[in-house]
Order: sequence, then structure tokens, then C-alpha cells
Amino acid sequence: MFLIDFIVHIDSHLQTLVSEYGTWVNGILFLIIFCETGLVVLPFLPGDSLLFAAGSLASLQGSQLDPHILFIGLTLAGILGDSTNYWIGKKFGVTVFTSGRFRFLKQEHLDKTRAFYLKYGGKTIIIARFIPIVRTFAPFVAGIGTMPYRKFITYNVIGAMLWVGLFVYAGFYFGQLPLIQKNFKLVILAIIVLSITPPVIEYFKHRLERNKSDLG
Repeated sequence: MFLIDFIVHIDSHLQTLVSEYGTWVNGILFLIIFCETGLVVLPFLPGDSLLFAAGSLASLQGSQLDPHILFIGLTLAGILGDSTNYWIGKKFGVTVFTSGRFRFLKQEHLDKTRAFYLKYGGKTIIIARFIPIVRTFAPFVAGIGTMPYRKFITYNVIGAMLWVGLFVYAGFYFGQLPLIQKNFKLVILAIIVLSITPPVIEYFKHRLERNKSDLG
């Protein structure tokens, strides 16, 4: 419930953190983005909404957050997170799933990410940046599938720059518009819904095709 409240009211929670910790919030945001992208057991942490809200707060007059510092720092967090996740997948692979130690790890998440790889190949690393849950599992599956790291890191860097840049600067330039401020919670919810819609559709399409092949 705390996590849901944090995501829905992420603007007010971030304002509280900034007032209490000042520029140290950059480090807190770095840690959240790193964990969300780097630790396969934490796919539920906020990503898109956090970046948008941080960019929005950076646009306030006298804000202790700077959009360019956010972009650089959080892009680095995303790159390091995905790289960490890649090497975890490469070293431990599917045994992490079969151990049963992590109740948040579900086979359906792994299947959903594999379905994206079947359709998009290596570009999944870039596309997945904009899709919750798949974003966390994509580098892990890339490690399992032994994608060459040189190829992976290229997609990783491009994806991180596009993802962080889009949401931070969208928040910075549009987050303080009166219309968005009056409906900020709805905007955050819309970002979440739009983010999860493609993988949900893709997952059910994949399941339908697999069921048809099993029946046929």
C-alpha cells in the first residue's frame, strides 16, 4: 500500500524528500533507478513516473534539482543497473527463478520478456526501457541468452539516454503547466497505463498463438 501511495502521490513525496535532503535527493533517485533496472527482484519500483515527477520539480523556481544533472545521473544509473542485471542473468540464469526464494519472480514475467525478444531481437533492450516489468527483466534475459556484451551495452546506453531524457525533460518543460498540475495524479496514472498496455497486449497475443499451435 505504501508503494502504491508513493507512486500515485509521487510529486508530493518527492517534494518532501527535496525539502528534507536537498541535493542529496539526486543520490536517492539514482539508487531507485539503479535498483529498478538492476535488481530483477525489484521490478515494482517506480520508473517512468519518477523521472517525469523529478523533471517537473526541477522546473520550479529555486528548485534544488537540475534537469541536466538529473539526466546525466539517472542515465548513468540506468546504464549501470542494466549492466548489473545482465551479469546477474549471465551468471545465475534461470536458477534464480527455479529456486523459489523470490516470490516476486514469476515465470510469466520471464515468458513475457522472451516474447519481446522473439519479435524485436536486440532492440528489446531499448524498447523495454519504456515498459515496466519488462524493463527489469530484459537485461536479465539478455544475460541468460548470452547476448554479446558489446552488442548489449550499445543498446543499453541508447535506451537509457532516450528513456531518461524523454521523461525528465517532458516533466521539466510540461510538468508545471496548469492543466497538468491540476491533474497530476491522473497524468501519472496515464503514464503507468500507457506503459503497461503494450506488454499486456503482446503477452496475450503470444499466449493465444501458443494455444492455437498446441491445439493444432
